Amino acid sequence: MLQGLMMDFPLTLTHLLTRLSTYYAKQRVTTKTHDGTHQYTYAEHGRRTAQLASALSQAGVQPGDRVATLGWNSYRHFELYFAIPCIGAVIHTVNFRLHPEQVVHLMNHAEDTIVFVDASIYPLIEKIRPLLPTVRRVIVMDDVGQGTPAGTEDYEAFLASGAGDFAWPTLDEQAAAGLCYTSGTTGNPKGCLYSHRSLVLHSLGVGLSGLALDERDQVLSIVPMFHVNAWGLPYGAGLMGYGLIFPGRFMQPQELVPFVMDTGVTFIGGVPTIMAGLLMGLTQAGVHPASIQNAIVGGSALSRNLLEGFEKGFGIPILQGWGMTETSPVATIGILRSHMLGWPEEDQIRQRLKQGPALPFVETRVVDEAGTVLPWDGKSAGELQVRGPWVISSYYNDPRSAESFQDGWFRTGDIANIDGDGYVQLVDRVKDMVKSGGEWISSVDLENTIMGHPQIAEAAVIAVAHPKWTERPLACVVATAPGLTRKDVLEYLKGKVADWWLPDDVVFLDAIPKTSVGKFDKKALRAQYQDWLTR
Repeated sequence: MLQGLMMDFPLTLTHLLTRLSTYYAKQRVTTKTHDGTHQYTYAEHGRRTAQLASALSQAGVQPGDRVATLGWNSYRHFELYFAIPCIGAVIHTVNFRLHPEQVVHLMNHAEDTIVFVDASIYPLIEKIRPLLPTVRRVIVMDDVGQGTPAGTEDYEAFLASGAGDFAWPTLDEQAAAGLCYTSGTTGNPKGCLYSHRSLVLHSLGVGLSGLALDERDQVLSIVPMFHVNAWGLPYGAGLMGYGLIFPGRFMQPQELVPFVMDTGVTFIGGVPTIMAGLLMGLTQAGVHPASIQNAIVGGSALSRNLLEGFEKGFGIPILQGWGMTETSPVATIGILRSHMLGWPEEDQIRQRLKQGPALPFVETRVVDEAGTVLPWDGKSAGELQVRGPWVISSYYNDPRSAESFQDGWFRTGDIANIDGDGYVQLVDRVKDMVKSGGEWISSVDLENTIMGHPQIAEAAVIAVAHPKWTERPLACVVATAPGLTRKDVLEYLKGKVADWWLPDDVVFLDAIPKTSVGKFDKKALRAQYQDWLTR
């Protein structure tokens, strides 16, 4: 084989960091704080990150060491995003919304050595610190303006202990850079250990996907930085040069709306629950964020109500993406192809509500229970499987890895079909499907149809035990107006879904429980209502 004569240039996060502080030196990072707004340039970010890296090295952090962060989206967390992996260590972004027992499990599983924690989150670490034998230092980022708790170190003092002329080491692109754990909806969370190469290629793939972000954009990153690297938006800035806007711990609609209006946001991304809250907040405030040009939703299915609420109410087009912790996370984005632009509006909406085609370098397929690869006909449904350079090849130090792969493909646990244009459409999670009398009912389709009702804000459908049909669907809904009844919901659904799909009952809730990443917590609903029809 004749090999090409090209440089073997390492794909590392150090390159992205250098681009931030040189090519985009004047671009800004904005963070909402307890006493106003903090803002600085990427040039300043580069200086502080180098000093932080020096402090970490002086503190004895070695290549491969895991350094934990428990923080909101902020400029300090953004500094840690680069300082830790660019000295060869591994940043472990801890989802502090998990149950404390799970946080203890995953921090001990990761063997974290140093912990960086926002002051508003510190009570969790204070409570569990005796259970973390590998943690030797706790450094607090003061996001409440009340100083540093006893027995901890102040972030700014720690940073100041570093030298300002740190020389970045040469790193292997295959070296571990980041560690994220799944949300633990079944069993303990599983670790996904990302390499420098995978994170750089993920940033490149997202940049090529059609988001059309560049140096002129101001991106509001409300996807938590503890959740799969905030969908890669902080690292993508190193390639595309857009400004980053962080909301800190101020994530409620009444806090986000004025922040959005004041900061000139052009692009925004978040899970449907956060985006729905923002939509409601904008509507109630009677303001129009004219600067926003695009938005993306992921984490759970985009509903038609949310899509049309932003587009018809504010002229903001919404894209839908799909991915998992195991896919770094973005694997598909639902951008319409040129030949679809002439389709009737209804057909376009139907296509946009799919999860979309795979990003460059990612491959997808659906497989039936016998392991047969199914055709791309938009009808044949099976387990969605993926592979690519930013898809895990194994879980970190976990015996459950073997059952998660088939012929080199990662088994997602999602049921989907793929149409002739390569657009993935999720039907359901395997564990969330309702099998009634031997036939499958998609909880996702039923939920989206229910949420089309003008007086329903949220709907989660679960399978509950039935004496004849084994399982039947139960709809758990949150109404926006009093007086809505079970009969009203069932009447609305008639003609929109098959009669045998109609829920056997409707439960009205003040709020649907959410997981640590903002998805409907169906495990909690099943635990509470499993015998609802057989009581």
